[in-house]
Amino acid sequence: MKANFHDIHAAADYIGPGAIEVPIYQTEITDIVRRRGLFGQRIKQVPATGHPSRFFEETAIPEATAATGFVDPRNISAPLVSPTRIESAVPLKALVAQINYNLFDIELGNQQSQFAYLQAKDLADTIEGVMHIHDLALWNGTDTSLSTPTTAQYFGAAAQIAASGNTTTITTTELIVDNLKSTIAQMVSNSSFAVRPTAIYANPVLLDLVDREMKTEFNVVLDTKEINGGFRVKTLITQAGELPLIPDWSLSYTGTPGSGSALLPAYIVTEDLIEYHWLSDPNPRVFQLGVPGSLASQYVVVKFGAPVVKMTSAGAHFQVIVQR
Repeated sequence: MKANFHDIHAAADYIGPGAIEVPIYQTEITDIVRRRGLFGQRIKQVPATGHPSRFFEETAIPEATAATGFVDPRNISAPLVSPTRIESAVPLKALVAQINYNLFDIELGNQQSQFAYLQAKDLADTIEGVMHIHDLALWNGTDTSLSTPTTAQYFGAAAQIAASGNTTTITTTELIVDNLKSTIAQMVSNSSFAVRPTAIYANPVLLDLVDREMKTEFNVVLDTKEINGGFRVKTLITQAGELPLIPDWSLSYTGTPGSGSALLPAYIVTEDLIEYHWLSDPNPRVFQLGVPGSLASQYVVVKFGAPVVKMTSAGAHFQVIVQR
């Protein structure tokens, strides 16, 4: 066996008369890594009815037409009416992650007593990592159908809204704010459905353009409103009331704003009609596996569920693509 020897200078910062300085680190690890998004914390969390999770949507009440509903009061002949309901379902998906702790490294860390909290932090961060992927997929999951799944990911809310055909484009020559308000007014004016959007989600870059436009075109500074966890956002006064403009980092855009070819999406949504159907628990669960021959401690994080955007056919949600 060939032995390898190393000079102590490789580990010491300084060696001198009466002094040997070795590397010592702060016991806290600087961490600003992106974790949860707001969208997943604001939509409804409901238990799944099964796999797939099934539900009904009512698309019309029992109602006669204007031609048949009004009759001669001395010769009453009532038309036959019935409600219109459709059956829908959302297939559940699985999110998993595993982290292993080597026995030697754990015991070495305990003996050094420098990063005593690290095992707990790494397990908590593994859970946060699952939720980070979950939040990304809530909007951007690559599946393309609720009835016939095509990938293991969620069918993202953005794609569900776009697939309904409720989409409009604001060109480079049009004002963003005016067209957002006009779209919301059209949604609220629906005579068949009581549409009442509750929020506008967009990338922070697009919301910054909205803020600048309000100041430049109307000399108005938007008010702010507190939403989840004390987080304050700008608001827009519309025909649906005061809607929060929620910045969502997971909503990406293409191109460079100002080039004329950038496409920045915004989503006007009715949050009460967006649900996450969970199995067993809405939060990720942690399972500790048996210790294998390597003596490593193994933990698996699991989350079952899927999002569904309801009443898209009723115009309860809208995609707005902004060209800039």
